[in-house]
Amino acid sequence: MFFTQLKELVELARAHTQKISDVMLALEIEEQATDEVTIRRHMGEQFVVMEAAVRRGISQVLPSRGGLIGGDANRLWRYVQANPRQSMLGPVASAAMANAMAVSEVNAHMGRIVATPTAGAAGILPGVLVALLDTNQFTRSAVEASLLTAAAIGLVIANSSSISGAAGGCQAEVGSATAMTAAAVVELYGGSPQEAVDAVGLALTNSLGLVCDPVAGLVEVPCIYRNGLHAVTALAAAECAVAGIRNVIPADEVVGAMYDIGNSLPESLRETGLGGLAATPTGRRLRRQILGGA
Repeated sequence: MFFTQLKELVELARAHTQKISDVMLALEIEEQATDEVTIRRHMGEQFVVMEAAVRRGISQVLPSRGGLIGGDANRLWRYVQANPRQSMLGPVASAAMANAMAVSEVNAHMGRIVATPTAGAAGILPGVLVALLDTNQFTRSAVEASLLTAAAIGLVIANSSSISGAAGGCQAEVGSATAMTAAAVVELYGGSPQEAVDAVGLALTNSLGLVCDPVAGLVEVPCIYRNGLHAVTALAAAECAVAGIRNVIPADEVVGAMYDIGNSLPESLRETGLGGLAATPTGRRLRRQILGGA
C-alpha cells in the first residue's frame, strides 16, 4: 500500500473506503512489521510530548539560548485570555497561534519537542491540534490519529520535494508543516481524503517562495513568528477545502513547484543566515552581538 504522490494517496483511500490516516496506519504496520496497537500507542506518545511543549511554552517565559526570543507565547496567550471579545481571529485560531509560538520557544530554549517535520517548524502541528483538543470537540484518540494523516502528507512531500530549509528554504519546513497540519484538520472535521489534499495544495500555495533567513543563524527569528502565523494559515486552508474550494493547480504539482523554487533560491536564502532578515542592519547587529566578529 505504498504511495509516492498525493493523488495516489487519495486513490488508495477511496479504493479502500478509508481515511488518509487509515492508509498511513496500514503502511506503518507493513513497513515496521508491527500491529495497530503499537502504532497508535506510538502516536499517543508523540502527542504527549507535543502537548507538554505547548503547555510549558504557554505557561512559562522561556528565554532562548540566543536571547532573541522568550515570553511572546505567554504574552499572546495572556492577552487573548484577558480580552476574549477583542480577539481578531477568534478563540481557536488565537490559541493555535500562541501554542505554535510556545513550541518554538521551547525548542529555542533547548526543551523537548517533536520535529514535525523539522525543529524549525515544530510548532504548527501541535499548536493547532492542542487548540482543537481544548475545544472538547474531538477525542484525544481522534487527535492522535490525525498525526498519521499529517505523517502521510509529510512522507509525500519529503520524497517528492524537500522538508529541509537548507535545501529548499523555509517553504520546505514551515510550508510543509502547514500543509501537514491543514490535512490533519480536514480529517478531524470529517472532510474527505480529496478535501484533505486540497487543503495541502492551498497551504503550500500560500507558502511558496518562503525563504529561510534565520537571524544570527539561530532557529529563533523569524521562525517563532512563522510558526504562529502559519498555524492560522493551516486552519484557513482546511476551512477553505472543507467548504469545497479546490486549488486550481493540483497539489502534486504545487509540491513540484516548491521543489523547483527551492532549487532556484540563492544560497543566502537557504538557512545560511546570510540573506533576507538576517542581512538587515538589525539582523547583522544582532549577529555580532550574539556571535561576535565583524
